[in-house]
Amino acid sequence: MPTYDYVCKDCGFFEAVRTIAARNDPIDCPHCAATADRTWASAPSLALMPEARRHAMSTNEKSSHEPMSSKNYASKAHPSGCSCCSSGKKSKSTLVAPNGNKTFVGKRPWMISH
Repeated sequence: MPTYDYVCKDCGFFEAVRTIAARNDPIDCPHCAATADRTWASAPSLALMPEARRHAMSTNEKSSHEPMSSKNYASKAHPSGCSCCSSGKKSKSTLVAPNGNKTFVGKRPWMISH
């Protein structure tokens, strides 16, 4: 069961182990038996966590509610001629001469094709 923070008006802060269903219900102070309400007195171990893990968790928290869909991806700026935005006709990197010889446009001319 999780540990929750409570505050007593007379004794101050204390922790109690309770079920999730009973977490918001008032509880009796273990010292003076007065009714104590739940409070948020401490962050959940963030001070002891390594900075790299804290950063990774905050990054995941920011993006977990809104994963990127294909519609969102398509709305991003892409360079001209990218495969996802082109009109279907690909630019050919090889030219074939009438006699069947291949020429590689913009490629290494000393390379022999197979």
